This record gives sequence, C-alpha cells and structure tokens, in this order.
Amino acid sequence: MIRFGLIFALFSIILDQISKYIIMNYLNGQFETITSFFKLVYVFNTGISFSLFSNNASWMPIVFSLVGFIFVLLLIFWLSKAETRFQASGLGLIIGGALGNITDRLIHGAVFDFLDFHLFEYHFPAFNVADISISLGVIMVIFENIFIQGRKKDVPS
Repeated sequence: MIRFGLIFALFSIILDQISKYIIMNYLNGQFETITSFFKLVYVFNTGISFSLFSNNASWMPIVFSLVGFIFVLLLIFWLSKAETRFQASGLGLIIGGALGNITDRLIHGAVFDFLDFHLFEYHFPAFNVADISISLGVIMVIFENIFIQGRKKDVPS
C-alpha cells in the first residue's frame, strides 16, 4: 500500500507546484477577478492555516518546515500500515499537500496561495492545490476510519 499512497503524494506535489508556477507567472504580483465570487490572487502566507502565527519572523519558515517534515514522517509511518488503497490514497494526498507547502516555505519563506472565494458576505481565506489535497486526504482518512474500518469492527467474525 505504501507505493500506492506515495504515487498520490507525488501526483499531489507535482500538481501543486506546477499550478503555483503557472499562476505566479500569469498574475505577476496582481490579482484577477474570474467571477463575482472567485478571483485569482497573489498572496504569500507566512503563517499556517488561515494565516495563524504569521508574524513574519525570519525563523518561522524553518520551524514550520521542520514541524511539517516531522508530521510527514509520521504520516509515512502510518501509510506503511495502511490496510486499503482508499486509506493509502488519503494519506498520500495529505503527505503530498504537506510537502508542497513545505517546498514553498523553503523556496519563498512562505506558502503561495492563489484561490480566493467569496460567498455573499463570507470570505474564505485564500488557499492552493496543496491545501485542497490535504483537506481531501483528511476527509478520505476520516471516512475510511469511521465508515469502512468501523463497519469491519461491528461485523461479528
């Protein structure tokens, strides 16, 4: 299963980094309104999710990258124990998304976000493909553990 999950991780990293490269060059520091509720933005997040801890301290990218890398190692260990392709895929997406954002921190000192949605008065923080991978992977792992693995435990042997 580990190989299966790592394929998803690699796909996620490649898609994330290519999308960021294309959008960075396309926007060139600007933003572009696509619809009334969606625009492409050029934003660097020095913090973590939703810009938490974004105080621009020079040591923060190193600390966040180190913590992220340790988290990735723990996820790879969990991936090595995965019992299904679905679980391995979810873990692979989380690993790939985390490595995509770690790559940004090491190269730019911050994570590049470019997808920006508004719905009526609600504004969701800008995000990127790595964030989508992480979110989708988390949903898959939760689904696997609650509905698939949980049902196996409920079935008498």
